[in-house]
This record gives sequence, C-alpha cells and structure tokens, in this order.
Amino acid sequence: MPSILKFCQGLPRLNISAGDYLLAEGVKSKTVFILIEGKVEVVKDNFQINKLSQPGSIFGEMSVLLDIPHMANVKALTNTSVYVIENGKDFLKSNSEITFYLAKILAQRLNGVTSYLMDIKKQFEGNDDHYSMVDEVLESLVYDQEDDGIELGSERDNSSN
Repeated sequence: MPSILKFCQGLPRLNISAGDYLLAEGVKSKTVFILIEGKVEVVKDNFQINKLSQPGSIFGEMSVLLDIPHMANVKALTNTSVYVIENGKDFLKSNSEITFYLAKILAQRLNGVTSYLMDIKKQFEGNDDHYSMVDEVLESLVYDQEDDGIELGSERDNSSN
C-alpha cells in the first residue's frame, strides 16, 4: 500500500509541541490530522489506548465520518508535525486515494476487534452472561449497516432522555 503522505503534498502543516493536544475527547470538530513525524498517544477515559509514531497515521477520521464528538484525546508525546485537513468530510469525499487508504485502515481495525471479540467469546463460552454480551457485540459489528436514523451510544445511557 503506498504511503498516504504522498497524497498530502500541499496540505497545511502544523507543528505541535510535546504535551499539546491534537484532539480532545468529547469535542466535535471537522478536522482530520495525518502524522508526518513525532509520537502521539491516544487516551480514552484516562486509559491509554495506543502510542503511534508511524508516519501517515490518521487522527479525527472517525469523528468526521460519523459526525460525532471525538472518542479520545490525542496528545503529542514528542514534538510532532502533522498535516491538517480542516474540512475532513469534504476532503475525504473528493480524494479517493486517501479515502481508499482510510477504508483499508478501518477494515484492519475492525478485523482486529472482531478477532479479539471472537477470542473472548471462546473463552467465556460456558458462561451465558458473558457469551450473550459478546455475541451481541459481534453481531452488531458484522451486520450493522449505515442507517441515517441510528443513534450511537449505550442503551443504558439515559442522558439524552
């Protein structure tokens, strides 16, 4: 797969100091960032999900694609350079090479999550409570298709009522 960076020539660049945030959990924006160099961490609910330093890593795409607030904080661990895409949705619609690259990344993530959940399902096969919960998550990952009327979030979350 060719590097996404070759498709980013001419985009605005931003230099971020170590300790600064690229994205804030719970904040909605239209911005997508593509890592040029440096190292960032992804943190959700004060739990570090990942550290990334691979040039071409993308941040903010899920929020833009789903039109929801960012699901995690992204913080620079070192001095970092990124490409900045201010209107991510329009940019992705008009740049098929980057959108295809992004689709492959998202498919890899989904494959990893599905494999992980299958492992959990096998481990808890004898326990009906865990088995049914994991089974429901797997079913929704495999069969959920885009529906503009769908509401994201937990059924237990009553804050929207």
